[in-house]
Amino acid sequence: MTRVGRVRTEATAAARSFLRRRTAVFFTFFFPVILVMIFGALVRTQPTGGGLFAEPAGYYIPGYLAVVVLFTPLSRVGSEIARHRDGGRFEKLATTPLSRAEWLLAHTLVNVGIIGAASLLIFGLVLAVTDAEPVVSPALAVLPVFVAVGVALFCGLGAVLGALTDSQDGVIAASNTVALPLLFLSETFVSPDLLPAWFRPAVAASPLTYFARGTRAIVHEPGAWAGDLAVLSALAVAFLAVGAYAVPRTD
Repeated sequence: MTRVGRVRTEATAAARSFLRRRTAVFFTFFFPVILVMIFGALVRTQPTGGGLFAEPAGYYIPGYLAVVVLFTPLSRVGSEIARHRDGGRFEKLATTPLSRAEWLLAHTLVNVGIIGAASLLIFGLVLAVTDAEPVVSPALAVLPVFVAVGVALFCGLGAVLGALTDSQDGVIAASNTVALPLLFLSETFVSPDLLPAWFRPAVAASPLTYFARGTRAIVHEPGAWAGDLAVLSALAVAFLAVGAYAVPRTD
């Protein structure tokens, strides 16, 4: 079997496994819906009031997208590794030609499809329940690229967390510990001017910052986004390489 065939077969199996877990399917899409309903509809933005949510509604579109781009790959890939390890599946996979990089690539492709659908749902909901008015331009076609690259990056990080932790509970705890600070300190929901100056270098070090800046330059404040996409892509390649190396070969 060719490399493409191996990746396609593993991706098909991973997608069917996800669809069989109806609870996982439901909450994968329900969680971002709840978030948008709470922060987009119930907690109203205050453009002149200062503090959190003081920016126009369109400013927070990258933040809503970042929720699924960040949380879902971390928990799904990390948990998948924990399940494989608990079930001794890596021992079986070691007897097949499927490499660790191919395994991670297959699961990354599945996550890109799932999170791409969830992102489309979120984008529609934000437009429906808030007064956000995204900028319509040819650059809008690049938005799915940002989502796909961001998902790939955090799939690599999820693989690392899955390899470092020893259980599914550990994966969830580690994912939340990593994701929550990144979500709120990466120019998503908290604007940089609300943070102390000494903390801003840490914001620049967060990979999610480049996702937020680039997508915001497309949908809210027209500007240069190619540099952010280049940095995000380079980080995605690096994280995927480290994640592929971290995927267990045997127990």
